[in-house]
Amino acid sequence: MNSIHAGKAVRYSSALNVLKEDHRLRSLSPRAGKDFTSNDYLALANAPRIKKAVLAAVEAGTPIGAGGSRLLRGNCEEHESLEAEAASFFGAETALFFGGGYVANFAVLTTVPQKGDLLVLDSLVHASIHEGARAGRADFRISAHNDLDSVESTIRDWRAKGGVGRIWIVAESLYSMDGDFAPLQELVALADLHDAFLMVDEAHATGVYGAKGRGLTAPYEGRENLLVVHTCGKALGAAGALVTASGILRDFMINRCRPFIFATAPSPLIAVAVQEAILMLQQEPERQQRLIELVAFTHRQIKQRGLKGPSDSQIVPFIVGDNARAMRLASALQARGFDIRGIRPPTVPAGTARLRISLTLNVIEDDVCAMLDALAEETKR
Repeated sequence: MNSIHAGKAVRYSSALNVLKEDHRLRSLSPRAGKDFTSNDYLALANAPRIKKAVLAAVEAGTPIGAGGSRLLRGNCEEHESLEAEAASFFGAETALFFGGGYVANFAVLTTVPQKGDLLVLDSLVHASIHEGARAGRADFRISAHNDLDSVESTIRDWRAKGGVGRIWIVAESLYSMDGDFAPLQELVALADLHDAFLMVDEAHATGVYGAKGRGLTAPYEGRENLLVVHTCGKALGAAGALVTASGILRDFMINRCRPFIFATAPSPLIAVAVQEAILMLQQEPERQQRLIELVAFTHRQIKQRGLKGPSDSQIVPFIVGDNARAMRLASALQARGFDIRGIRPPTVPAGTARLRISLTLNVIEDDVCAMLDALAEETKR
């Protein structure tokens, strides 16, 4: 019996062996050491205030599970309260809560852009966006990263070849592996010029940038041609994602979005946690300020040590290049008490394996200095 099963699994073991030989085999490892790898930027994932809000909700009778989809009995007052608070906070007409950032991106792109439309994706957007584009009805093209000329030439070329549908420009406001920012003002202008929609994934900017953490799209929220995804599992410390958009687009998603219609609604307790996190952004702005100061401090220290730091954000990529060397360097830093992980293709382009150093309020300036000293020492070995 075992040999039969082994035979059936040989294609999978072969694929795993290929990954292992290329130093790209993944495995799960526990969290340990100083946090330089999570996306818990504001240290809200373990915040006592959020725990207290969730416990109070449990005691008041809020269920753990929704028990069904939002269109059936799963629509809870906690979901609606969160969406109303989020729309007001972000400055949008409406908000719709999904179970995660991946499903939110996939849901939007397989629902709202229609057959005959064109998606223009920045080459470095999240995998969920690429997957949504491939699974959706619209045509799609990839533009060079943060290259406005590439976006425009892609649009003009598609039009010249007979494309007549709506254009959707898709970008991240802050890119998750390079830590650089999108030229949002110019992208908004480009969308207006071409009567296009602009979809922005704010996953790594929500809570960190903008007035009181409203994100980098805050000056543009509420526009008819803007749709924004605000992930709730990073700086907001919980889980899920909020899609902010016009009321028309929200109603369309409620009626046509299969990942929304046919999925059990997110836990009402998670909705409580996210709403409390949004309140904390408004009432405890010192968290955002402390993080901004820590980011500035870290980049000064990087320059003083002569290390390469191509970003100015809380995401600091240290490009190594070779897969095996990147993983050895990550292991050496982990052994010294710093939780830093190696990132390899296909998450990043071939030949750009790296350490992705993440700055959060789970560490202090002394931790940063010790980590950078260790990085400099291990790099020289």
